[in-house]
Amino acid sequence: MQHPPPEDDAHHDDDWLVACLCADWCGSCREYRATFEQVARKRPQWRFAWVDIEDEADALAAFELDIESFPTVLIARGNELRFLGAMLPHAATLERALDAAQRAGLQASVPAQAKPLVARLRAIGRSVG
Repeated sequence: MQHPPPEDDAHHDDDWLVACLCADWCGSCREYRATFEQVARKRPQWRFAWVDIEDEADALAAFELDIESFPTVLIARGNELRFLGAMLPHAATLERALDAAQRAGLQASVPAQAKPLVARLRAIGRSVG
């Protein structure tokens, strides 16, 4: 699937992105989608995106993501990665993570390609909510 190159300037520095990295074959991911969309509706000012890592394998290949558990969630403000990791599939868990990321209580270990990864996920993610 062809995607436009990521555009770093296509958003404001305070734009929030919450991307769920899942796979269609994963039952937990399919069940989590409704929960993810429920949380998205509570935060309409944030962008929530669903990314099937197998459908988007070509677009994500350069980032060498080693996703071992689903669902995996990425939280970013602008291009600043605040969280990237597996998450229990509960609304309260996601909401606590979002609150912590917002007050900068969550700091991700920053991979070398964090900014391009966030930009790519903004470009390919399917908005939900």
